[in-house]
Amino acid sequence: MQTDLTKFNNDWYKPGSAIKRLAWYCVSSIFFETAFPLSGIKIFLLKVFGARIESSVVIKPRVRIKYPWKLSIGENSWIGEQVWIDNLDQVTIGKNCCLSQGSFLLCGNHDYKKSSFDLITKPIVLEDGAWIGAKSTVCPGVKVHSHAVLSVGSVATTDLLAYSIYQGVPAAKIRERVIES
Repeated sequence: MQTDLTKFNNDWYKPGSAIKRLAWYCVSSIFFETAFPLSGIKIFLLKVFGARIESSVVIKPRVRIKYPWKLSIGENSWIGEQVWIDNLDQVTIGKNCCLSQGSFLLCGNHDYKKSSFDLITKPIVLEDGAWIGAKSTVCPGVKVHSHAVLSVGSVATTDLLAYSIYQGVPAAKIRERVIES
């Protein structure tokens, strides 16, 4: 058997009406994927499109968010420049989280076992205090537990334990995270 992309069908996947997605695409192109600097306006727009965002969130320029209505961000969290939240499924970001420059939250993939290359989506959860390092990727279905760190350029394919530091591709635990006061 071989992959046959003519059989691909994700009609089951309903991320929102075409009008809603088109409106978001236009707003995102102007205010998010550019050098536009004002976090407050971005947060307002995300809320208009259904995101749940708490106070004191910072969203830097050139951020891509697929579907704001599938996004929740806790207070005091930071979204760095060129972060891509490809939230084909729900993404929940806790309080005091940091997504560093160029990090990637990836909620979708394809079933390599099926010739039709079916779409698979799974949610991502970043618990309070999680830190996703620059140019790192969090894969579908991963839960980054409280205060875990995914270091620069790493790929999380499985859950990350609380207060642990992970590095590599795929990410492996390298030490405990100790936070000094």
